[in-house]
Amino acid sequence: MTTKDPRVETLPDPAALAARAAEWLISAALASTGPFRVSLSGGSTPKALYALLASPQLRDRFPWDRVFWYWGDERFVPHDHPESNYRMVHEAMLSKVPVPAANIRAVPTDGTPDDAAARYERILQADYGAATLDATRPLFDVTLLGLGADGHTASLLPGEAVLSERRRWVAAVAHGRPEVRITMTYPVIESSRQAAFLVAGREKAAMVGAIRSGGSAVPAAQVRPVGELVWFIDHAAAGAG
Repeated sequence: MTTKDPRVETLPDPAALAARAAEWLISAALASTGPFRVSLSGGSTPKALYALLASPQLRDRFPWDRVFWYWGDERFVPHDHPESNYRMVHEAMLSKVPVPAANIRAVPTDGTPDDAAARYERILQADYGAATLDATRPLFDVTLLGLGADGHTASLLPGEAVLSERRRWVAAVAHGRPEVRITMTYPVIESSRQAAFLVAGREKAAMVGAIRSGGSAVPAAQVRPVGELVWFIDHAAAGAG
């Protein structure tokens, strides 16, 4: 595990946050060679990033042909459902860019939740080439994370059994929210060369402050990637505006 302190970048507003995160992600992708794996987050703040990556000013700078897209969590609803994280990313970005269909690794949302989680786990393990994670060879190049007002990230919800899961790569979460969710577990989220929280809005300021103070035990505060962790936050989320 990394022992580095998280790096924090504070931007003026959500638009500036999205622009900075887009440049960061483009730079990381262009600096790599071969397949580049990105784990995506749901939520309105990441959505602005996805839309920007697909915009005319940035679209042609990104190596779409060798980037593979995964979802850190998903609601157990059809992919065309209004609450689907897949649908959000598809509409904001993937439908507007030249990404090969084979590069899109959506979470299965048919069958039973446990079966869907097991199938997604097998997809991750096949792409990784092993069933055991090695800290010296991260699964993801970039992991994008959101932050709930209750301190959750992905669908690692406060008080849920999934927080202690260390064997499974993907798990179904049947409690804590109105709908069942499928989520990557801590070991998989942390298997990343770079991980970034994208957080905007005054309603997140108290939680951001609690986590940055080092005294919080909420799920998001427990993320320890094997690589670098960075927080992109806007002034409102930083409590400065």
